[in-house]
Amino acid sequence: MAYDPENIFARILRDEIPSTRVYEDDEFVAIRDVAPAAPTHILVLPRHEGVTGPADLEQADAPWVGRMVVVATQVAREQGLDADGYRLVMNWGRDAGQTVPHLHLHILGGRPMLGLA
Repeated sequence: MAYDPENIFARILRDEIPSTRVYEDDEFVAIRDVAPAAPTHILVLPRHEGVTGPADLEQADAPWVGRMVVVATQVAREQGLDADGYRLVMNWGRDAGQTVPHLHLHILGGRPMLGLA
C-alpha cells in the first residue's frame, strides 16, 4: 500500500478538513471517528507522514510508536475509559478493515468489547 499525501488523515493533520480534536501535541492528533464502532471511538494520528500502517514500521520507528501508545492511554484515561476498559487497535490492509493509508491507532470503549481478543 503506497502512502498518499492527500489521504484524509494527512489532510486533517494539515487542517484542510475539519475534525473534532480531543488531543494535540507536536507529534500526534487524536480525533473522534466520524463513523464510530463504539460509544467512544477516537483515532490517534501521528503527524509523521509516509507510514501507511504497522507493516511499514521499522526498528527506528519504535520510539515514536511507543509514544503514540502512551498518548492513546492518556486520551483513554481523560475520556473516562480506564475504569471499565478499552481497546487499542491498529489495522493493516484491506482484510483488516484499513481504509485510510496513514498509520493510526483506534481507541474503542464505552461498552463491552467482546470477541477477537
